[in-house]
Amino acid sequence: MLLKMKIDWLLQILIGCGSIKVSEILKYCNSRCLAVVPQGGNTGLVGGSVPVFDEVIINIGSMNNIISLDKVSGILVCEAGCILENLDSFLLNEGFIMPLDLGAKGSCQIGGNVSTNAGGLRYVRYGSLHGSILGLEVVQANGTVLDMLGTIRKDSTGYDLKQLFIGSEGSLGIITKVSILTPPRLSSTNLAFLACKDFFSCQKLLSESKRKLGEVLSAFEFLDNQSMDMVLTYLDGVRNPLPPSVHNFYVLIETTGSNETHDKEKLEAFLLHSMESGLISDGVVAQDINQASSFWRIREGITEALMKAGAVYKYDLSLPVEKMYNLVEKMRIRLGQRAKVLGYGHLGDANLHLNISTPEYDDTVLAQIEPFVYEWTSSHRGSISAEHGLGLMKANKIHYSKSPETVELMISIKKLLDPNRILNPYKVLPHSLVQE
Repeated sequence: MLLKMKIDWLLQILIGCGSIKVSEILKYCNSRCLAVVPQGGNTGLVGGSVPVFDEVIINIGSMNNIISLDKVSGILVCEAGCILENLDSFLLNEGFIMPLDLGAKGSCQIGGNVSTNAGGLRYVRYGSLHGSILGLEVVQANGTVLDMLGTIRKDSTGYDLKQLFIGSEGSLGIITKVSILTPPRLSSTNLAFLACKDFFSCQKLLSESKRKLGEVLSAFEFLDNQSMDMVLTYLDGVRNPLPPSVHNFYVLIETTGSNETHDKEKLEAFLLHSMESGLISDGVVAQDINQASSFWRIREGITEALMKAGAVYKYDLSLPVEKMYNLVEKMRIRLGQRAKVLGYGHLGDANLHLNISTPEYDDTVLAQIEPFVYEWTSSHRGSISAEHGLGLMKANKIHYSKSPETVELMISIKKLLDPNRILNPYKVLPHSLVQE
């Protein structure tokens, strides 16, 4: 009965949720050492927003108000529960754009995006959220509300504390408001779907695009023939843009600028030169928004296709560009005919999505994948989580990307800000070390 009263009280607090309400909940939970899990759109891939045992879930979805937009600077202030696609739609009418674009944009929330330092398709143009976020409002474990909701770009007054919470996955505090710099929405967008004979050509094409497309380059994505085959097999209505051949690699290059004639001529000259030099085997430029959408459908539909195919082991890795695809090839050798190994991702910022597809989950297959994939990534000084965080699934694997001294400092910060360890337990940091 007492437990039911506590739950009813928490539910009442959550109605009309805001930072003050979140503060009351955390004060209550902290005083009784009740663990909490902050939750947004729940679209993460590493279990960062799901309870492990009996934690209280604080879902911030009702905190979805847009507070302000400076129409001169493009600085947007909003609550953490705003859905990413809704923010982008709002900005469309105001002449701006969100600096990140994700496949889960219809469900994910900006608070979760910031908490995981999400990357996505526009990273090559606008960089990470560490650069785009100007300020945050965060509720600490003890209920203290930290007002760091600045709306200025330059501030050198002491420690930049907001950076602690970007990518911390709710383990140091719960983000309730966000101030973010949104770039102008430019009028000219072009998208090319290209074929390359090998991964070296993809790398060379990336290098050349950065030099010759420069200021208009907004996305550079790649996928291999296994990824293309998966999409064509399992997604209805998807067609090969470059029939009838199936090529080894495919690249999507997007440009965004303010002068349609200039931008198109620049892209076409680049593609012609790349074709003549042998970097491109074939290619097509989208002629309208529908064709552009069909091209993006291929790249963004890989995850959906994999789910329809059966079981999938997913890895989100950052690696030196010249080494990225070596890992895919090594995994194919290790697994042989037992699995399909797909390589795709954000080549423009050296982010590989290594996906391994099998009819059903198999411990013998997993034993061939892990810890090899983490050891190989670590040996090349890569990151075992490029843009999805560590969550529950990778918390005990942080040492593959961070030194013992770095992890120890992270643990010290965690214990300082959350001494009762109520915030998102079992996530980000190795549980055994945090509890010592």
